[in-house]
Amino acid sequence: MKIVDVDVWVVNLPLVNPFTSSFETKTGETRTVVRIRTDSGVEGWGETMWGRPVAAIVETLGKDLIGTSPFALESFHRRHHMVPFFHGYLGYAALAAIDVACWDAMGKATGQPVTDLLGGRVRDEVPITALITRADAPGASGAALADALAEHAVRVVAEGGFDAVKLKGTRDVGGDVAILRALRAALPEVNLRVDPNAAWSVPDSVRAGIALEELDLEYLEDPCSGIEGMSQVKAKVRIPLCTNMCVVRFEEFAPAMRLNAVDVIHGDVYKWGGIAATKALAAHCETFGLGMNLHSGGELGIATAAHLAVVASTPVLSRAIDSMYYLHADDIIEPLHLENGRLRVPEGPGLGVTVDEDKLRHFAAVNEREGDLTR
Repeated sequence: MKIVDVDVWVVNLPLVNPFTSSFETKTGETRTVVRIRTDSGVEGWGETMWGRPVAAIVETLGKDLIGTSPFALESFHRRHHMVPFFHGYLGYAALAAIDVACWDAMGKATGQPVTDLLGGRVRDEVPITALITRADAPGASGAALADALAEHAVRVVAEGGFDAVKLKGTRDVGGDVAILRALRAALPEVNLRVDPNAAWSVPDSVRAGIALEELDLEYLEDPCSGIEGMSQVKAKVRIPLCTNMCVVRFEEFAPAMRLNAVDVIHGDVYKWGGIAATKALAAHCETFGLGMNLHSGGELGIATAAHLAVVASTPVLSRAIDSMYYLHADDIIEPLHLENGRLRVPEGPGLGVTVDEDKLRHFAAVNEREGDLTR
């Protein structure tokens, strides 16, 4: 079985509500979608982060795929191992788009779900996290903001059945602490997290971390920047520290261990360059006694299905994962099943999802008109 064609689209899809972090507010997602076709009629679909710059790299890599087998992923990654060196995150994302499409094709060719190709299921459903941002309480500030977000979170948890809640933090350290106190008072039983995306200084991270210890947070994610800064915070704060910003490549794993900088690492198929790399990260985390979770970069259905396959086959991924899937107003596949705050792992061959090509073309046309979304 040989690959004979590679197609690439860039799509824009809206979010149901604006989503605010410490560095942006966005109203939609731009994603790159790839399809490989083989001479035996098997197709494989992939999807990855960002838009036209990533799509351009995917198109270049796609030329190298023609005439090769989708099963030959090791040689593909070896030939292109320098792509992330030259292109950074964009390079990892481009490799992952093709990687996931090949896994989908392998599963369809063998009649097996990707989950089974990765070792089989250890879980059938994957809990996801309710994501709370300041955009969920427009116009509110101060104490009113904390109260409004707590009320909003209560509604989201009640309606969606979530058992984990994550606040996207900001540069307003005191405001974040006040919101977290309101969230804990309103939701005493949920697993509570906060992610300022490294917007806090080391001193502010230490002060806020000590103030938050009484709230029994599941973890504090990237309060400050860098392995060295995280190490300083970890030495003084008793809340577990998580990262998807200072350990994002295997080269950063050993320094983080030597400095005792983190307790939990967020993997991501699309930031780490593929499914096998993410599974390798899981093995590293287990070996060193760390926790692991998955980051979300705004995955639509294809990319979410790949994350579900990884989680379903990886015991260490036992926490509610980050996923923006439920925040999208539409999708390019027949929707995944979400119930009681859990996504059911698809059961069909490959990724187990069916692409709606009419919607794919529609949202690709939106990108053609609007360009890539930056906010």
